[in-house]
Amino acid sequence: MTPPDGGEVLLRTTWVQPEDLLGHELRQAAEDGRDPGPALRAWVTAGGPLAPERAGASPGPADPELRALACRLLDELAAVPSPLAAAEPGSWEAVRATWPGSGGGLPDGDRPGREPVVPGAARPRTAGYGGGAQPPAADLTARLEAAWLGRAAGCLLGKPVEKLPLEGIRALARAAGNWPLDDWFSARGVPPELLAAHPWNRRSAPTSLAENIDGMPEDDDLNYPLLGLLLLQRHGKGFTTADVARLWLDELPAGRTFTAERVAYRNLLLGLEPPATATLHNPFREWIGALIRADVHGWTHPGDPAAAAARAYRDACLTHTGNGVYAALFVAAATAAAATGRSDVHGALRAGLAVVPPRSRLAEAIRFGIGAARGEARFDTVVDALHARYGHYHWVHAVPNTALIAAALTHADGDFTHSICRAVSGGWDTDSNGATAGALAGILAGAPGNLPHRWTAPLKNRLSSSVAGFDGIGFDTLAHLTAQEAARS
Repeated sequence: MTPPDGGEVLLRTTWVQPEDLLGHELRQAAEDGRDPGPALRAWVTAGGPLAPERAGASPGPADPELRALACRLLDELAAVPSPLAAAEPGSWEAVRATWPGSGGGLPDGDRPGREPVVPGAARPRTAGYGGGAQPPAADLTARLEAAWLGRAAGCLLGKPVEKLPLEGIRALARAAGNWPLDDWFSARGVPPELLAAHPWNRRSAPTSLAENIDGMPEDDDLNYPLLGLLLLQRHGKGFTTADVARLWLDELPAGRTFTAERVAYRNLLLGLEPPATATLHNPFREWIGALIRADVHGWTHPGDPAAAAARAYRDACLTHTGNGVYAALFVAAATAAAATGRSDVHGALRAGLAVVPPRSRLAEAIRFGIGAARGEARFDTVVDALHARYGHYHWVHAVPNTALIAAALTHADGDFTHSICRAVSGGWDTDSNGATAGALAGILAGAPGNLPHRWTAPLKNRLSSSVAGFDGIGFDTLAHLTAQEAARS
């Protein structure tokens, strides 16, 4: 198509341009202990740009020579081993070998030494549910409805300020008389000059500010749990990583993917198979995408955090490696512990941490977040400490965001409003953090009626989605469907 003025129309597909991927890979290399210096010097000398800080693509395409150089440097960096490999293992067997041999909240059926589970292979069944009986069906269904609602409310709270810097989030909330954050964001009372300096997320503001909410709008933080539910309906708990890939190709529009998921989707179309889909030219492999897919595995394994972690691993390794995978294990295991109704938030977080390799950067970050939250009355001070320690990471990276989630949940001590507001007020990936904190706090609340009405009423028991068969579905229906999968062997 040629526009009326005769100019060329450029399509900048985000998250896959080699000239943008390289900048992110240089950053990833520095974080995992590889020396990015030679590649960085070659790139800068050739006129290559650094990675966009918040956008998915730089404004214009690189020339063919520069793009070819980016591809070559990506391959060269991939061949450099990380000195952190021993502390941050990749295979399921090696990850599970780091788990505490004396238990650490893990049931006997999945402690180290048992039959390993690998991507693409069916997993042996574990005995029982962590030494106790599964919650009665009615109790579990009520918990799951609260979890779905909590996930939606937390996500929706964070949507209008996604991508904004911490100072922008604080300024907008203060201007509306909503700081410390305790309610939906609103533009009412916010000076125009402040909105000009820190504009709401342009795609989310029309559906996620207090004055605009009318049901739960579509978001990838809800689409992925829906796909996880669909995965279990079609393949059961013995699903493989290849099953996840096929489901995505069948049911997930490519335009609804971002960061690591989009790269893995592209790699599937190039003919690669897991786990290579997670590594080829994928600098986002330790970002937050696998974490936001993990809740459903915890929801469907109440009381069995190790089994939940095993399923989360199979799901995550399609797109992620290292700390990106560990973040998914953490959330799945914590959620499974919370789903029984016999654990408080602190016990759930301990169960999650028990499945994370203890010498990994993610484990250190979770421990730091929990420790900082326990020792400080003001959550702003906790957030400032987290940003000082982990602010060099990209705002979508799993390490800072998981630390913030753990800190928010710890500081809130089980209170739903405090859980989602603290998670969102800490910045970084606000909607994903709010969603994960809200799901865990929701399931701990035990039932929809235990969640404050101001958070659930605007959702109108209606979820929008591009996942076929789920658009307009109610959270009560989702809870029943999820409980059915939890009951399947």
